[in-house]
Amino acid sequence: MKKLTSQNKMLQVYLLRHGETFWNADGNRYCGATDVGLTEKGIQQAYQAADLLKNIKFDAVYTSPLQRAHNTATIASGNYAAIQVDKRLTEAAFGDWEGKTRSQFISENPGLWKEWSENPDETRAGNCGETAMEVVSRVDDFFQDMSKKHANETILVVAHNAVNRFYMAYKLGMPLKNYRRLVQENASLTLFELGTEEDFSLLKLNCR
Repeated sequence: MKKLTSQNKMLQVYLLRHGETFWNADGNRYCGATDVGLTEKGIQQAYQAADLLKNIKFDAVYTSPLQRAHNTATIASGNYAAIQVDKRLTEAAFGDWEGKTRSQFISENPGLWKEWSENPDETRAGNCGETAMEVVSRVDDFFQDMSKKHANETILVVAHNAVNRFYMAYKLGMPLKNYRRLVQENASLTLFELGTEEDFSLLKLNCR
């Protein structure tokens, strides 16, 4: 990918989802805030992302504290010397749904899944997890800080499926209940700019 340039004061963000985890591989069980490690395939996916990013010069690299993101960040950034951990990038907490497949927890409590699907803004995921707006609030706070700290710079951010999609849905003006319409495969790369005339410009989505 070619690094873009602009006369405007903006932040360019390469947003990377972590590689495949043991729970992703096991029927796509929800990881959420649970600290689940990468599979061998997930590690190889991180190396593939590194190859995609090898010609990009980053001014900073940030990651969620969860090992699946941190390990992906280390590999994908080419062992960048000063990776910074920020807890605001932690995956959404999915409460009682964590460790289970969607079919499992829907069968246990279909009403809760219906509430979440229709109004995640105010519904707690898995009964005791986060609401979508709580997730958006902390992630948006992170990127606002980055826009001030790294104006006219390029950063790599390694985070998670729900976190990435909720934030993008919010910035694109989509109802948060439609977040699953944005695809974020394991170790896929998304590119966007903050501080443009449109505030948020999505340039590339789900690249591998």
